[in-house]
Amino acid sequence: MPHVLVVGKIHASGIRLLEETPDLTFETVDGVTEESYAPLIHNADALVIRTQPMTAPTIAMAKRLKVVSRHGVGYDAVDGKALARRGIPLVVVGDVNSISVAEHSLMMMLAATKLAIRSDRAVRDHNWSWRNGLEAGELSGKNLLIVGYGRIGRRVGALASAFEMTVRAFDPYLAAKGWPEGEVAPAETLHDGLAWADVVSVNVPRPDRPLIGRKELAVMKPAAVLVNTARGGIVDEDALIAALQEGKLRAAGLDVFDDEPPAPENPLLKMDNVVLSPHIGGLTREGGERLALHSVRNVIDFFAGRLDPELVVNGVLQNA
Repeated sequence: MPHVLVVGKIHASGIRLLEETPDLTFETVDGVTEESYAPLIHNADALVIRTQPMTAPTIAMAKRLKVVSRHGVGYDAVDGKALARRGIPLVVVGDVNSISVAEHSLMMMLAATKLAIRSDRAVRDHNWSWRNGLEAGELSGKNLLIVGYGRIGRRVGALASAFEMTVRAFDPYLAAKGWPEGEVAPAETLHDGLAWADVVSVNVPRPDRPLIGRKELAVMKPAAVLVNTARGGIVDEDALIAALQEGKLRAAGLDVFDDEPPAPENPLLKMDNVVLSPHIGGLTREGGERLALHSVRNVIDFFAGRLDPELVVNGVLQNA
């Protein structure tokens, strides 16, 4: 009988699905570190994991492990190559939280453009005259560059169109494969797109090195806004902080960071032109339930021999 280890707290609907599924057992651990679940890994035939790291040494201890299901679509914290060497598929949930992340991106665009943190503080600090400075901006009529035009990026573009923004996207993979139909045109280069944009939304998987660094930030308009709801490390955090401090960028919205949570001394925490959230873009009430159900179903489908190969991200498909 397969034994499932659920790492990290998931929505109760996912737990109920496990309880209602015959012919398997499960246990949960709520810790957020690799060390919190490593002592239990030797008993696991399957793993449902949230954002905790999973490195090669831990995988080596998992002698019974047959499948790993990510509670999300990102998988940079899991050593997929080490799993592949063991013939263990690494599975993601597919398109279940793109609307949650896209809405969060739009929220951050609005909040950063309208300087919502500074506005809120003006009221709380009895600085009513702040309003006369006309610092808040508008999205309508502005240029939006979407970096990464996958499922989430396309949702961002659709929502932005309702704000009468002009939208372009930078995605070399899609440009080579075949650009999707629609009104959103591709930016020829990242440099060109950044120089054109009033707002930049980052919705691309994390690369090996920062995609947007000091040189890329330097070509952006000083009045521009940058929003990242994808992964820390895509935007060079130190370069972003410098650009904001030096007035070379107007504002930012960040759901992700190099270190999560960011250190108390991180300058971003003291900036009132930066909107911050604790990596919750996909963690709405509705999205959290979908993530839990789909990540658990991936495990159930694997042992039933019906796992969708399109959801396997490390090139391994192994039926139980």
